[in-house]
Amino acid sequence: MTSHVDDGGDHSVGRSLIAAEAAADESTVEAALRPRTLAELIGQGRVRDQLGLVLEAARSRGRPPDHVLLAGPPGLGKTTLAMIIAAELSAPLRVTSGPAIQHAGDLAAILSSLAEGEVLFLDEIHRMSRPAEEMLYMAMEDFRVDVVVGKGPGATAIPLEIPPFTLVGATTRAGLLPGPLRDRFGFTGHLEYYEVDELDEIVRRSAQLLDVPITDHAAREVASRSRGTPRIANRLLRRVRDYAQVRADGVVRTKTAQAALDLYEVDEEGLDRLDRAVLDALCRRFGGGPVGVSTLAVAVGEERETVEEVAEPFLVRRGYLARTPRGRVATPAAWRQLGLAPPADAAFGQSPSLFDDP
Repeated sequence: MTSHVDDGGDHSVGRSLIAAEAAADESTVEAALRPRTLAELIGQGRVRDQLGLVLEAARSRGRPPDHVLLAGPPGLGKTTLAMIIAAELSAPLRVTSGPAIQHAGDLAAILSSLAEGEVLFLDEIHRMSRPAEEMLYMAMEDFRVDVVVGKGPGATAIPLEIPPFTLVGATTRAGLLPGPLRDRFGFTGHLEYYEVDELDEIVRRSAQLLDVPITDHAAREVASRSRGTPRIANRLLRRVRDYAQVRADGVVRTKTAQAALDLYEVDEEGLDRLDRAVLDALCRRFGGGPVGVSTLAVAVGEERETVEEVAEPFLVRRGYLARTPRGRVATPAAWRQLGLAPPADAAFGQSPSLFDDP
């Protein structure tokens, strides 16, 4: 589980607080807050039980477990689970990422240096280059790779045996993984968003580890605004802690938590400035849609990717926004959230619009 040190000005702070991706400077706090074993892990009960069975069976056989694929939105604990797998197996952990492996030789260098039973964690595995991906097929299945020496007609493939290892792949875009790669994973765990009760427990645990005095009601307040994501919950906890230290007596009570989260523009539903701007533009400027996401991004002064990857998934999940073939449309819940009555012709994109993306 993770936390956050916010970045620059007010505009970016508000968005970074509810972005599920980890910031570059979060690693130190992440290490302090992550659970070390499956028994310490809060939430993800189905995946936890299934993975526990896989690991226990592997330990009883004295062999590395099957390769593991962890799929789900950012901030739900894929990296934490990879570290837990290594800890449960008492095995060393090697960490890398798909974008860092752009050539087959990069992957060969990593694989050839693995020790027997070592756990290789490959984050963002869907972003690995195709040549490296094809080399990984053979490594996962046969524990060997063919290293090509030379070029052209004189090139020679030298088989290189590698010790048995366990690959833990993590992806936020499981649909982008080719079938042959998915099929080589013996276990796939799909991580789900957390319930408020689970986040409440996570906030109280993190507060204890960070030595933050917090009341039960205040912990619940933070959890309820965390968008189902532990990383965001821990991030909000740190900002609430800062507020309590500077503007209160250091103890995080309900009113302190509410004042802090209001300052950072995170409302009771977990909506932040960007979310509200998207809903406001969609309803007030475009009559509820349908409207293309690029047009919507221009209307709120953000990049298309920011709207599509930060705001839109949460708005869809909470039932405020719907995706249609013609564009994004506001649901009746979105109109009510803004205190507006939906017009009669705003029935989920049935009316024509000039603002669809081509």
